[in-house]
Amino acid sequence: MADAQNTDTTDAPETPAASNRSTTPGSTTFRDYIASGWADRTDVIPPARPEASFAAARRAAISALHPGETLIIPAGDRKQRSNDTDYPFRAHSAFSWLTAWGSDSEPGAVLVLEPAPDGGHAATLYFRERAGRDSDEFYANSEIGEFWIGPRPSLAQVAGDLGIDTRGIADFEAVREATGSSTLLVREAAGDLVQGTDDDLDAALARDLSELRLVKDEFEIEQMRQAVAATARGFDDVIRDLPRISSHERGERLVEGVFNTRARADGNAVGYDTIAASGPHACVLHWTRNDGPVLPGDLMLLDAGVELDSLYTADITRTLPISGTFSPVQRDIYEAVREAADAAFAIVRPGIRFREIHATAMGVIARRTAEWGLLPVTAEEALEADNQQHRRYMVHGTSHHLGIDVHDCAQARRDMYLDGVVEAGMVFTIEPGLYFQPDDLTVPESFRGIGVRIEDDILVTADGAENLSAGIPRTADDVEAWMASLS
Repeated sequence: MADAQNTDTTDAPETPAASNRSTTPGSTTFRDYIASGWADRTDVIPPARPEASFAAARRAAISALHPGETLIIPAGDRKQRSNDTDYPFRAHSAFSWLTAWGSDSEPGAVLVLEPAPDGGHAATLYFRERAGRDSDEFYANSEIGEFWIGPRPSLAQVAGDLGIDTRGIADFEAVREATGSSTLLVREAAGDLVQGTDDDLDAALARDLSELRLVKDEFEIEQMRQAVAATARGFDDVIRDLPRISSHERGERLVEGVFNTRARADGNAVGYDTIAASGPHACVLHWTRNDGPVLPGDLMLLDAGVELDSLYTADITRTLPISGTFSPVQRDIYEAVREAADAAFAIVRPGIRFREIHATAMGVIARRTAEWGLLPVTAEEALEADNQQHRRYMVHGTSHHLGIDVHDCAQARRDMYLDGVVEAGMVFTIEPGLYFQPDDLTVPESFRGIGVRIEDDILVTADGAENLSAGIPRTADDVEAWMASLS
């Protein structure tokens, strides 16, 4: 990559890590020359993007919960990867949810909701707009100059695109100075942006924003459908490439790469680090090292999701027999997991408690592990709160909410989440599994090193539920036929 440059100017913040090797000319002659000879810029103001109206409704919802309070929701800043290189920027989810600014959002932007005379809030989006040719920022600043990172939008363009008032980031200083006891901040994304706000009130804002996201609007549901469809294409890509993958000593890395290609082609990125866990690695619940082989005869657990430019992500797991067919033991374990998933899905409807989904799946896991003789007690005894021996083979939960975060609504209260009532419009996963560690002496040798998870993305409807990922084969027979069709 090009070596970052910076000159000591008042128009652009210094980049200390690059200043000792800068070769950018600083002469008056150069500055005058590079500032001249440019065509006039003509801003094309776009119509508001379709999701802007949904974001406005979301702002109204959080406004109603905090009358008379100033709400500050930052996008966050870039995060350092090493020295003067950063991770790709992704705005904080609450910021994107309230602005509709997704993968194209600007680092350092801040949404401010200020109390309005009518009792609601006036929304203003502050960000650092592009530099004019009268400054040297456009060519000398490697962090935000357009010679380095490409064209950046004007205030007017963003205002039209998002349907929201915009101001330059320098104007945010007045908001910062006015913060007080009635100011609430999404602190997770704030860094040292604002000091002196109340931690308890800030936590209440984060909680409210999480709980408002529990039920998805029409735009969000459509985004989830698109994310699932893109993820399905990524799974197809991996299966098609299994011969090449299986021939490489670090085939898991190739699986990750193939899926990431689809995520970048059809979306913004992956929604989380891909788990490409083959053989005994499938028993490691969050195996993201992905440095092992993918060998015929083993199973591969692929847990992956495409994140769209709107930042909504799918989260799907399929467990695939590398050779194309399950062995009898693999099939038995796989179908036990599918039975648990199907039982959990069958009870989903508005009005149940979210925790009932997990309890239903665990009933099947307890029964099947007892039938295999793995438990020192009966299935009924294992399910008692003081026992839970079956959880040795599945220590994680069965479901989590899903949306603009892979683990969405994470700051919601327990009585709204785990103990909450399921409502139409909720989207969550159902993902039971069985994991038999390679050195687990409580299971038959033929079970050891086998890990299976099946994960689907579920939309609650008015009278039941829809499995958004049902089109990705799930039964053992269908998985074998799927792999044969793509080989």
